[in-house]
Amino acid sequence: MTTTTARPAGVGALATVAGMLLVATTYGMARFGVGLFAPALADERPQLADVLGWAAAAQFTSYSVAALAAARLVDRRPRAGLVLAGVTATVGCLGVAVTATPAVLVAAVFVAGMGGGFASPALVPVVDAVVAPRARPTAQSVVNAGTAVGVVGAGLVAAGTPAVAPAWVLMALLCAGTAAAARWSARSVGAGRHGPAGPGAGAAPGRGDGPAAVARDVSTGTAVDASARRPLLAPAAAAVVVGAGSALTWTFGPLLLTAADAVAPARVGWLWVALGAGGVLGVLTGALVARLGLRRAWCACSGALALATAGVALSVATAGPAPAYAGMALFGAAYMAASGVLILWARQVRPAGAGAATSVLFVALATGQAVGSAGFGVARGPLDPVVLAVVAAALCLVGGAGVLVRPRGTAAA
Repeated sequence: MTTTTARPAGVGALATVAGMLLVATTYGMARFGVGLFAPALADERPQLADVLGWAAAAQFTSYSVAALAAARLVDRRPRAGLVLAGVTATVGCLGVAVTATPAVLVAAVFVAGMGGGFASPALVPVVDAVVAPRARPTAQSVVNAGTAVGVVGAGLVAAGTPAVAPAWVLMALLCAGTAAAARWSARSVGAGRHGPAGPGAGAAPGRGDGPAAVARDVSTGTAVDASARRPLLAPAAAAVVVGAGSALTWTFGPLLLTAADAVAPARVGWLWVALGAGGVLGVLTGALVARLGLRRAWCACSGALALATAGVALSVATAGPAPAYAGMALFGAAYMAASGVLILWARQVRPAGAGAATSVLFVALATGQAVGSAGFGVARGPLDPVVLAVVAAALCLVGGAGVLVRPRGTAAA
């Protein structure tokens, strides 16, 4: 692989901002917008209400599929990954805007969820190619912050355009525009011309569900071997369980709150604004891990997710909006921080292949979210919403506490 000299600072800044906006639209809008618009979808198109859980499961699954597929593409053709991110997110959003049948909704959401899976791996080599080595960790952190920015943006879109069709058309246009901007900013990055990922490249916390989730190491191109997978078993198992617990808030949080009259349908967008604003605190993950260590930091984040879910349950039970907004803000902070802990855990287990190890953990997280979304979707009919929230909170607690139990003789992380 040939390493080239980084371009002028202005080019790097442009690519960084464009990458952050692409992450914002593909993650915060195309991917996580389904849960935000669930109340409007169920109200405007009642025939879709029963498949919202399956749609969310499809979205989480497609992210993993796209990320693994992109792993074999972006090292050679990073700009192609940006194009695929824009095309899939745009087409998927347009599909959600016009669909009136359950099968088409699931298919549209599946396609939309692929955008983030393509964008994340492609942006790592693109940004590294045009940013000076000393500035790469900062640039990747800015790109990673796009998820929180996008969630806030989706909330503002929902607040200003509560109807499903115009909102999703607007998000489709934003996905297409940001992809075009990212592709244009990477016009000078050729196949195989990006530099190696520097320290922190593609492993900076804050993107939430969008780190450099590639199945092959960005710098060496080597796959994760069996010996490297073994230390990842505990955090991967924990990620599956916590992912399942977090799925209730991501997929059904706004729907449960509006159904309980805790939050007015016209104000549901502000729930996502609160979640995204809290997510900005994910940049403090490094300090949290430095103080508590990986296992205890993960446990603290999982406990905070459980507490946030309990806040949503309290709001549903009392029909009071304050616990809902507080719970969403805490959920955003805890989720982004938990994602950051997984990234740092992957870097410690396999320093020379952090991207590949991160892929394992984030596919585990997405798998748990897919299972949780489908499961809560099935259980939402027969079970009381408060019971669902208690189950979700318990899953977060179990997934957090599980990493504290280590086999005898295992060194502390």
